[in-house]
Amino acid sequence: MAADIVDAWMQHPNARFMAEPWLDTVLRWTGQTRQTARVVDTLAAMDEAGVGMGLLSAWHGPSGVLISNNEVAELVQAHPDRFAGVATVDLDDPMGAVREIRRCVRDLGFVAVRVVPWLWNRPPNDRRYYPIYVACVEQDVPFCTQIGHTGPLCPSEPGRPIPYLDEVLLDFPELVVIGGHVGYPWLPEVLSLATKYPNFHIDTSAYAVHRLPAELVEFMRGRGRSRVLFGSNYPMVSPGRCLRRLDELGLDPEAAELFLGGNARRLFRTL
Repeated sequence: MAADIVDAWMQHPNARFMAEPWLDTVLRWTGQTRQTARVVDTLAAMDEAGVGMGLLSAWHGPSGVLISNNEVAELVQAHPDRFAGVATVDLDDPMGAVREIRRCVRDLGFVAVRVVPWLWNRPPNDRRYYPIYVACVEQDVPFCTQIGHTGPLCPSEPGRPIPYLDEVLLDFPELVVIGGHVGYPWLPEVLSLATKYPNFHIDTSAYAVHRLPAELVEFMRGRGRSRVLFGSNYPMVSPGRCLRRLDELGLDPEAAELFLGGNARRLFRTL
């Protein structure tokens, strides 16, 4: 497998992140432990799967910073040919969030912003997100989020696409939104948004590709080939495990190239 794959959702977890109690169910499902990763292990996991570039996400929740933007920036600076940064912000500090997005994009070269709704128990049409959307449009970077049910024992409702993301996409037609984790069990809603809004995309993080819902695979093969990105959610699921049965998707060469890297390179424009 050629090493030009882009992994749209990765973390390089530290001890703070791995100590979060909500990780218990995710670790049980995936068979992982609370061990923190070494950079050499992350790079080795990428190399095994042919992933040339990984988008490393920072994390911030109601309890504070879990993986800071500066920590991500240090990894990107040390390995600029392998990592790109995805910023996060504090929803409870709207003006601080806007300033931080500007800093991360302009000064640190980050390529996107991610906020995970279930972590805050606030859907993406909550007013606290709206300054973030303005900043993303201003800085010309995608807003990445989570759609669908949650692995952690937290409410899943904030990840439901309609009405929450539907309202956001109506209010911000210039905003590029990438919904990670596929969106199960609301696939009809997800695909309806991807049909309705040209700036809404999906990433397959947290899923081995042979477990993707059939209706999403059909979308990837046809009219949705430019709308779906590969992601792993490393270290919870390794990119190699995600891609092991890629051939079973039945993607033609163009659809496979777009899924594995072409769509990401188009949307994250500085890759």
